[in-house]
Amino acid sequence: MGEIRCKVVINGKEKEYEKGTEFSVLAAEYQSQYQDDIVLVLFNNHLHELNRLLEQDGELSFITTKDKAGRKAYRRSVTLLMQRGVYELAKKEKAEVSVRVEHSISQGYYCELYGKDGKIIPDNAYLLQLKMEMMRLVDEKRPIEKRNMPTDEAVALFRELGMHDKERLFHYRRSSRVNVYSIGNYMDYYYGYMVPDTGYLKYFDLQLYDEGFVVLFPDKNTKLTAEFKPSHKLFQVLKESSEWSDKLDIGTIGALNDAVAQGRIQDVILVSEALMERKIGKLAEEIAAQPDKKFVMIAGPSSSGKTTFSHRLSIQLMAQGVHPHPIALDDYYVNREDTPKDENGKYNFECLEALDIELFNRDMSALLAGERIELPAYNFRTGLREYKGNYKQLGKNDILVIEGIHGLNDKLSYSLPKSSKLKIYISALTQLNIDEHNNLPTTDGRIIRRIVRDARTRNITAKQTIAMWDSVRRGEEQYIFPFQEEADVMFNSALIYELAVLKQYAEPLLFEIDKNCPEYVEAKRLLKFLDYFLPVPSEEIGRNSILREFIGGSCFNV
Repeated sequence: MGEIRCKVVINGKEKEYEKGTEFSVLAAEYQSQYQDDIVLVLFNNHLHELNRLLEQDGELSFITTKDKAGRKAYRRSVTLLMQRGVYELAKKEKAEVSVRVEHSISQGYYCELYGKDGKIIPDNAYLLQLKMEMMRLVDEKRPIEKRNMPTDEAVALFRELGMHDKERLFHYRRSSRVNVYSIGNYMDYYYGYMVPDTGYLKYFDLQLYDEGFVVLFPDKNTKLTAEFKPSHKLFQVLKESSEWSDKLDIGTIGALNDAVAQGRIQDVILVSEALMERKIGKLAEEIAAQPDKKFVMIAGPSSSGKTTFSHRLSIQLMAQGVHPHPIALDDYYVNREDTPKDENGKYNFECLEALDIELFNRDMSALLAGERIELPAYNFRTGLREYKGNYKQLGKNDILVIEGIHGLNDKLSYSLPKSSKLKIYISALTQLNIDEHNNLPTTDGRIIRRIVRDARTRNITAKQTIAMWDSVRRGEEQYIFPFQEEADVMFNSALIYELAVLKQYAEPLLFEIDKNCPEYVEAKRLLKFLDYFLPVPSEEIGRNSILREFIGGSCFNV
């Protein structure tokens, strides 16, 4: 009886391989055709690790470190490598040392070390030792092994290892089995796929920062560690968010689930909203104390809650005796026929040149000079600018609240004195982590917000939202993120409980995506992620909450 062979279509050509062949064998055969390292495969529209076996006929494409899924697998694997290094150094010193992966920063993860007496501040000597230990493991090409075990067994394992955040996380896991990864005798759980061995992990660096260190990864050049360019203001906002989490004793999904299960979630919601309202109130107080500030410029990436924030800030300004007037930068779009086009010949509504900058500066300068002007309104249906009798003149206590993606870019408001502007960067910077070693990307929170809002207000499916997300992110990286450090104020619009609420709105939308669609892989990942959360009903959430901008029921016109 002959060997059983499987037919595999790769790059449009059919080939045959023996059933049971590791995907790594196929990757090795094709690696020379790819500039970047192959780390995963997409087989019949499902992601697989390279040590998985070929079991049936199908269509296969290779995922490299240039691809989003490959980049995430690489970073995840380097993080496990770093943890193994910390474990080895602690073992040599006969010390109790653990590491927490806290936030994404620059092209890396900020981490902190803890001993039995609290936080340990590392020095350059420690970091050099850690890097050498990691490089030794890379040279040895140690296998990264995956073990599928019953959830109850995983809970007991992580209790024994002192990884209590993981113990809490799996306590609420519906799935009866989980995957645990190991390098040698060091074991951990990871949310997502890994590379086959440590030999793949050649490109990384470590750098001291704040009270911990940063594990740095490659960026667009996948074979060169990215330069560390931290956003110090953003980092301080992330630290403050962690302090808010500490006040609520909720830093991980498992802790949030505890609050839901124990009936404490209403208090968590009320305290979260109170903390946010207090911060908005304090900001309004600071603005009111600076009468020369006439233009509050608000910018931030997609689904940050800019509109609700603008309304809430305006109310708090009114409470300070200031009269805010909202202006949407979208009303300064050039007529559609004059809109620049991108490399694909499509209208580029996100570039600065899509706005009539000259008109904006002329109008704002006139208002600053005390003149009465008529403001434009953009008709999105006709693609034309219109005038509808919206006259404006600034009085002594009047202030303009201007919202739009280019608000932080001084090229937008080049003619306005710097002293007249206060720039606010707003983003949903999730303060929750999955567990002590799996941070929660802020983009995951934002795409889930966007999926829910698009379906509710724009009749756009989750499939369409996912399909356009990479384009949205490219626009943010080009037009928003480079200017975030220019902001006078950074505001975090994420609510610690929000994903438990968004879960019940997002899941049905994600389940609608067909398994054969290109967007299914991302939908499946998001569904797995949402499965960690116990659901929280939305009835008790205030009508002025930023979350209402996405789930509906807001008292504002959003």
